[in-house]
Amino acid sequence: MRRMDLHSTYPGIMDLKWRAKRRLPKFVWEYLDSGTGVEATKARNRAALDQVGFLPSILHGPLEYDLATEFLGTRYNLPFGVAPVGMSGLIWPDAEGHLARTAAAANIPYCLSTVASQSPEDLAPHIGPKAWFQLYPPKDEGIRKDLLDRARDAGFQTLVLTVDVPVASRRERQIRSGLTQPPKLTPRLLAQVALRPAWALGMAWAGMPHMRTLDKYTQGIANLPPTAHIGYILRTSPTADYVKWLRDHWQGPFIVKGVSRAEDADRLERLGADAIWVSNHAGRQFDGAPATVETLPEIRDATRLPLVFDSGVEGGLDILRALALGADFVMLGRAFHFGLAALGAAGPEHVIDVLRKDMEANMGQLGARTLHDLPPIRGLPPPSIQM
Repeated sequence: MRRMDLHSTYPGIMDLKWRAKRRLPKFVWEYLDSGTGVEATKARNRAALDQVGFLPSILHGPLEYDLATEFLGTRYNLPFGVAPVGMSGLIWPDAEGHLARTAAAANIPYCLSTVASQSPEDLAPHIGPKAWFQLYPPKDEGIRKDLLDRARDAGFQTLVLTVDVPVASRRERQIRSGLTQPPKLTPRLLAQVALRPAWALGMAWAGMPHMRTLDKYTQGIANLPPTAHIGYILRTSPTADYVKWLRDHWQGPFIVKGVSRAEDADRLERLGADAIWVSNHAGRQFDGAPATVETLPEIRDATRLPLVFDSGVEGGLDILRALALGADFVMLGRAFHFGLAALGAAGPEHVIDVLRKDMEANMGQLGARTLHDLPPIRGLPPPSIQM
């Protein structure tokens, strides 16, 4: 399908989302789309973003837009990238490869998860010079060192430590769907697969995915809870000393992901973090958290470090909202996977194009030629009640 045809049929991320739902087996859809608990945090992310508005501006004449930005010393063509999603290969065959190649061609960052279905070595030919590697913190120092060496040798330049997964969340929708880790095609799941022939054919060619990065560390480990996976056995809940150890052992930009409290910003700065990733894990870990966009301004006021933002982003306007509230960069996970599930290999490029066009359309309403021209926001979301 030609690019113009894609825009006439799938003009927004939500169009890709609904096609993805129709093409994925139910257990795969639940893995991708679900939060945890009753999904109140996931809903808050969306509702709070909708409360962030701008006053349109007029009489600016035709504008030529420049969406390029510099982040941690690297220039990117756009102010957003591909967030890490575990087991991307469950969504579509060679998902990580498609995402890495598309991101490299577009000059935006791709972040590979520790629990992806392809390893750093698998991705080495595809990532380009600006890829990020997301680390779930291994307990064993030997594994930790080895993972850093493997990521560095494969060409990953930026390390992202995720700190907001101290324990496995319940993700009740995933449990109800019958999904286990690693995925096993039970008769119940096979019945779901039979209804989704495109996905089934792709998986028949590629095989069911597993967490290839961890293969060398996981011999003999089995019998995990349904929503946990092998990474939970290896990882620990990091401390300040753990963060400092990583800073000392990684020669390159170092980002700490999963920050919601402003008071953590100063401590992370003193520990040597180069940037903070403001995130509530898209509502997948804790259902009592405020929306990420609610905590972003407080964290911006508390630190000089660059800020990455995620959670709930569904379009170019959301990216502009986050940037106007103090983010320096925005990452999206589900959106790119909706694109993969909806359109296969063509999906990630179409997602980038949708987001870029949406940003430009809204910047035109604001009279903003560059990201630095964004006006002040109007209508901050009401503060959450925090205990």
